[in-house]
Amino acid sequence: MLRQYELVERVKGYDPEADEALLNRAYVFSMHAHGSQKRASGDPYFSHPIEVAGILTDLHLDDETIATAILHDTIEDTVATPEEIEAKFGPSVARMVDGVTKLSKIEAQTENQRAAENLRKFLLAMSDDIRVLLVKLADRLHNMRTLHHIAKPEKRRRIARETMDIYAPLAERIGMYEFMNEMQTLAFQQLEPEAYESITRRLEQLQTGGSERIENIAGGLKQLLERSGIEAEVSGREKHPYSIWRKMSERHVSMEQLTDIMAFRAIVETEEECYRALGIIHRRWPMVPGRFKDYISTPKRNGYRSLHTSVIHSENMRVEIQIRTREMHAQAEFGLAAHWAYKQDAVRPDTQVTWIRDLVEILDTAESPEELLEHTRMAMYQDRIFAFTPKGELHQLPKGATPIDFAYAVHTDLGSQAVGAKVNGRVVPLRTELRNGDQVQILRSKAQEPQSNWLNFAVTGKAQAAIRRHLRHKEREETLALGAKLYDDIVARLPVTLSAAAVEDALKRLGLSDENALRDAIANGKLDDEAVIEALMPGTAAGARAKQLLGQRAPILIEGLTPGVAFDLAEDCLPVPGDRIVALRKPGGGIEVHAISCPSLADRYDADWIDVAWGDGAEGGTARIAVTLKNEPGALGAIATIIGAHKANILGLRLDNRDTTFHTNTIDLEVRDATHLMRLLAALRAADVVNAAQRIDGSAQSN
Repeated sequence: MLRQYELVERVKGYDPEADEALLNRAYVFSMHAHGSQKRASGDPYFSHPIEVAGILTDLHLDDETIATAILHDTIEDTVATPEEIEAKFGPSVARMVDGVTKLSKIEAQTENQRAAENLRKFLLAMSDDIRVLLVKLADRLHNMRTLHHIAKPEKRRRIARETMDIYAPLAERIGMYEFMNEMQTLAFQQLEPEAYESITRRLEQLQTGGSERIENIAGGLKQLLERSGIEAEVSGREKHPYSIWRKMSERHVSMEQLTDIMAFRAIVETEEECYRALGIIHRRWPMVPGRFKDYISTPKRNGYRSLHTSVIHSENMRVEIQIRTREMHAQAEFGLAAHWAYKQDAVRPDTQVTWIRDLVEILDTAESPEELLEHTRMAMYQDRIFAFTPKGELHQLPKGATPIDFAYAVHTDLGSQAVGAKVNGRVVPLRTELRNGDQVQILRSKAQEPQSNWLNFAVTGKAQAAIRRHLRHKEREETLALGAKLYDDIVARLPVTLSAAAVEDALKRLGLSDENALRDAIANGKLDDEAVIEALMPGTAAGARAKQLLGQRAPILIEGLTPGVAFDLAEDCLPVPGDRIVALRKPGGGIEVHAISCPSLADRYDADWIDVAWGDGAEGGTARIAVTLKNEPGALGAIATIIGAHKANILGLRLDNRDTTFHTNTIDLEVRDATHLMRLLAALRAADVVNAAQRIDGSAQSN
């Protein structure tokens, strides 16, 4: 454990103007506050905050952050109060200590709820001062280093899982790769102990002679660059156990089959030399296609800059090489902390770490702990692409992102009003996958609102959270509207006029808070007609008469539409029960129901969309299929027999294409539902005379 004078000397060594008195006061206060408390290892508890502070001195952080690290557990684990911390150390330190404090008394029923609540409060705290994140990461890193002292395996695994899911990605997002790698390695050791032991044992075996191989490759790379006039500092290492295990899992190969477990780094003086060195290396060894990344011209979202390439060095062995300047290397080592280490301006969430603002926005939209964790992991984990607005503003998105993700990244309102997009000047559907360097212009309409089918192609946590929030509100409004219609239908058939007092009494009998709760219960089937009538007119002849008059309500084929409203099934996709569907209000009036994957929807962004579903027991519909048959006698009769055997009915048949080998027919069929159709298609494809059979003009789920 660092002594008081050693800690102060460390800070003064890189910051001669540091407030020595502040550090001394924090050291003494924390030592007295923690008193005789012990850690699971048996060490004095006070050793933990001092070690956390020591980790942060390696990052050359300012005196307020070091003081926060020393004090970070005093509010939770001692009798110290936030007011006392503020009085002795100032409002800035007090605010950070409060932000880092563990919230161990959170009442939770599941691990997800506990993790989600911790993450929620933590993100809100660090959105005010990013130094809170740096202290928290150092705190978690030291806890992981001492995790083996905790006796209960399930507790160790829970902490390791939380570290892998939340804290390692947070470290990566701010460029602190050493923190990330060590956290992942320690967590991996707890979560997959057998795999960890196997990989580390194999690495030890490879190191017998392997370290000499790494030195030889590094030496050869250094000589190659020096012969071309580039002075470079070259080092090599084997990749971390977790990184190797992840590659094995992703590629479904054994460790012996991995050819790229060694990585080398060349540090040069200038950016120009980075590109010269890259050219020299590629002339000497073949590049592995698809493995070159230029993070200098297009930095990662966390500010990371470097050139990455993989080459086939010798004996078909792949070698990864990173090329960067000393300044870039400092950024890669220190990450966000480099802004303090090199006396740059403090980083605020509204400049270089805007992703934190996105995470905080997700806090307001997540309905459950599971959804919160899903969206935050989504926001932290995925690889990035870069896309630009027409004015040249850069936005970073995960791979697979679409214009709807881009729109929400620019502004929530823009996302909600998107009707289409222009990518590189060409109009494309909102589901189009974006590529690196795309220029994206979002087409918007104030009449537009988020659609449920957007969730099929939105990939960012921010976009999905905003869409789900809107859909929940819309679903609530439509549920209440349906409930009101059904309630009015009941009341209209009563033989008497109800007073306000009668309705209020009915709510009390049903245990409902207000009329909206009543409408919700009716729409969701929690209350049937008889229960409502009994509550409105309990035990009366009038009530019995109302039941008789009301009779059986006709079943609703499409849920989400007002009962009795006429609708048509769209001819261009012919949805059948079991398909995911959506309804559109037609410009001339009326409602048309489409399969959610109907191709025509891509051009209908300006339509009035209604989220609907098939009602219970919905059955029967027309589907259209295309069947390609061998051009031989009896082929058509064979498939007619198969269709009849599966109790489907042929409504129409058209010959579309014919040559000497095959002919294609379009067939309209009467089927029960999508599952019935799927089984019929499978039977047709199994027939010798059938070359291909698929559904056309509609849902892909039955293809």
